[in-house]
Amino acid sequence: MIVSQAFKGKTYAVLGLARSGIATVDTLVASGARVVAWDSREEARAAVADKAELGDPMEIDLAGFDGIVVSPGVPLNKHPIAMRAKIAGVPIIGDIELFALARPTLPPHKVVGITGTNGKSTTTALIHHIIEQAGYPTVMGGNIGLPILSQPPLEPNLHGTGVYVLELSSYQIDLTHSLDCDVAVLLNITPDHLDRYNGFAGYVASKARLFAMQSAEHVAVFGFEDAEARKMHDALASQKPAGKVLGASAIDIVAGDIWDDASLGTQKDWPALQGPHNGQNAAVAISVAIALGIDEPTIAAALASYASLPHRMQAVGTHNGVLYVNDSKATNAASTAPALGAWPARDGKPRIHWILGGVAKSDNLDECAPYYGNIAHAYTIGEAGHMFADLLRPHMAVDDSEMLSAAVRRAARIAQPGDVVLLSPACASFDQFRDFEARGDAFAAAVNALE
Repeated sequence: MIVSQAFKGKTYAVLGLARSGIATVDTLVASGARVVAWDSREEARAAVADKAELGDPMEIDLAGFDGIVVSPGVPLNKHPIAMRAKIAGVPIIGDIELFALARPTLPPHKVVGITGTNGKSTTTALIHHIIEQAGYPTVMGGNIGLPILSQPPLEPNLHGTGVYVLELSSYQIDLTHSLDCDVAVLLNITPDHLDRYNGFAGYVASKARLFAMQSAEHVAVFGFEDAEARKMHDALASQKPAGKVLGASAIDIVAGDIWDDASLGTQKDWPALQGPHNGQNAAVAISVAIALGIDEPTIAAALASYASLPHRMQAVGTHNGVLYVNDSKATNAASTAPALGAWPARDGKPRIHWILGGVAKSDNLDECAPYYGNIAHAYTIGEAGHMFADLLRPHMAVDDSEMLSAAVRRAARIAQPGDVVLLSPACASFDQFRDFEARGDAFAAAVNALE
């Protein structure tokens, strides 16, 4: 884990004891800080009772605290802790801010931060893979499900300084004030999490803070397939030194002529990076690698050897000639749309059996509509299942399955050899599952149970 003298003798409250909260408690205690921890779940409190004091920050005296470390899942626009902290004059921060505060005490290193509405996890894992293949010490963490404070501090090696690769949600950016990324990335922005922000403009402003925290000499990379990201690129290009603001385009996998694309090969050479959305992810990753000084042959080999992440366009099995794909990480319509475009109709016959539903983030599937012609049958599940079934029936055959296991069984009965059964829910998972990972695991289990 990361331990730092920066926290010695200080006092922090930790609200929320899931993975990042537990890691935060461990880091702060090991660093010599006083920690008061709380979670509404008794079993979560019990897990830290031997390490930290227990106390609800909504009830204890906050005078003298150096910070309240909250889970990114705490809605600060609604939760009363925000006002209580303000009255007490105590900053609300997250584990990413603690990492930023610890950086001066760590061995020399660089940080790459990746944000965007969709594609963050794939791009984070791809960038990490390229850096790893180049021989640099590297770890990834953040929103990808690996608390950065639980990762080992990176020591330089013969290849150079270590690189921390962080996937950053807007919530995590909201909770940091001093994260200065050596390379910061914005893939795209589409409306999401609007219940936490003052409209789409508020959500965009949250993403923009990642670049506002950067030093002038550090590099910013923007996906050029997205209008809002291009707009942010253009605004920042007028403020930073020449060559420090890059645009990465998937159209020809070349950004600003900063590399010789011929030596990198083409997208057909990268088995786990098919589809236009992965073209964008690859273009951004190449830009980041070039900014870090990684040579083109190493990048090319890494693109070819990269393997898909669990729960993101992950092939989990083939039964009776039908491919089953776990895309549980697709929690909104915009992130599901590329998956629906990845298997076009063949000889005029649609091939996708689409399983969708959960906790809806909107009352429409507009981003998915251009790909309806690729869908042979839809199977709706969860809280949004009835609504989505009604939306889709005018366009395709629909089975309102309600439960994921039932959807898998029904799709298996209907699908023909050469078809694809795709879990790409376009919804959050919290109606029936702990998180998108549990949902993806349940899908894989249901597939493995098929006879």
